[in-house]
Amino acid sequence: MKAKIFLSLILIPAFSLSLLAGPQDDFDKANKAYSAGFYENAISLYEKIIADGSASPDIFYNLGNAYFKLDDIPSAILNYERALKWDPSNEDYQYNLKVANNKIVDKIDVLPELFYVRWWKSLKLWFSPDGWAKTALFTFALIFITVALFLLTSRMWMRKALFSFGILLILVNLISGIIAMQTYKEAKNQRTAIIFTPTVPVKSSPDESSIDLFVIHEGLKVTVIDEIGDWNEIRIANGSKGWIQSEHFKAI
Repeated sequence: MKAKIFLSLILIPAFSLSLLAGPQDDFDKANKAYSAGFYENAISLYEKIIADGSASPDIFYNLGNAYFKLDDIPSAILNYERALKWDPSNEDYQYNLKVANNKIVDKIDVLPELFYVRWWKSLKLWFSPDGWAKTALFTFALIFITVALFLLTSRMWMRKALFSFGILLILVNLISGIIAMQTYKEAKNQRTAIIFTPTVPVKSSPDESSIDLFVIHEGLKVTVIDEIGDWNEIRIANGSKGWIQSEHFKAI
């Protein structure tokens, strides 16, 4: 079933869900509440679907749109990021996240990367982690079929064509397999979060009396790299590090 959510000046997306009857009913009610301007009701219903274990990227995306309408930018960014975690190649999710990020205080310059690192990262965004895993399995099966056809045919032109095709399949299989493993490890090991406190001083050590290194604001995405009790060492996009307490952020 299709559902359209309109977010002024940002997008006109269309979603489809494959849910059980209960979650689908809640999803339809949430969309109707959103369309009627009852954003708090829509948020409650979307979050109920997530709490019931029927989360999907579309749910997080719609939830982000509802929070955006209420000008709750940190919550909007959090849910756009969660949607992108499921489907990193989705252009609508990327665009809405960019619009929301333009409304936060902190404009952090990203550390420059070598061209091949940028190329590799953009390649990883072509598919979701599951998509790359499926590509690896599919090409692996095709390799066996290609080898069988190569051994069965006696025509030279066909053997040459199958040999070239087989080499291409092996390359695609290797690349997709490496990307699938990398994205899985990143999703498992990397902790990212969104700041929810309006202003947070970042400390030099996990101690309230330590030196303030710099200040960050709500809506900023950070990477959590270490944890000591209630204190977490975080890194921002320009490479700066410091310590904040866990009460200041929510994990993506």
